[in-house]
Amino acid sequence: MIDFVVHDEGDSVGVVVVEGVKAGDEVTGWIMDQDKDIRFTAASDIPIGHKLAIRPLKAGDTVIKYGIDIGKVVADIGPGEHAHVHNIKTKRW
Repeated sequence: MIDFVVHDEGDSVGVVVVEGVKAGDEVTGWIMDQDKDIRFTAASDIPIGHKLAIRPLKAGDTVIKYGIDIGKVVADIGPGEHAHVHNIKTKRW
């Protein structure tokens, strides 16, 4: 079963596609472009449609989702952690 999807292995986040991901759950992701599976332990609860970090991200790093720059990290994010507005901000403002 796939719990999250990643467009390309160069992305830094995946999108959760199932309900109820809880901290401590083992989750499986599918990297679409390379047709590969990856696995993580969820480090936090993550709602469906929200992002999961697939690599360590430091404050100031660029976040790549579906091959697109979606913003910058404002608080460190570890692999398997929820990546959302509390630790990512747009670069527009």
